[in-house]
Amino acid sequence: QVQLVESGGGLVQAGGSLRLSCATSGRTFNNYAMNWFRQAPGKEREFVAGISRSGVSTLYADSVKGRFTISRDNAKNTVYLQMNTLKPEDTAVYYCNASPSLASTVGSWGQGTQVTVSS
Repeated sequence: QVQLVESGGGLVQAGGSLRLSCATSGRTFNNYAMNWFRQAPGKEREFVAGISRSGVSTLYADSVKGRFTISRDNAKNTVYLQMNTLKPEDTAVYYCNASPSLASTVGSWGQGTQVTVSS
């Protein structure tokens, strides 16, 4: 099992930026693809972005493509989500996931971090 702790959420105005971090425990970080999901009130959890074990491959939801960038630092056991040009519809709890593959819900989850975008 991998322990995951997200940070970096907060309140930001539309058009602003935030960078989320997900720190993991253990020495097996680079055995996992890492994903970000989000869940808005009253909605299902949805995939946002994923990055492969090596960091070579990335995948994004259409709704965030061109605005969000996922990256990972295998030396620091940390994955990041840089979010630019934020919109009110990006408001959600963001969750980090360590998984066998991109966009998969299988694996370990963090506790989530709240992102609120005001209009």
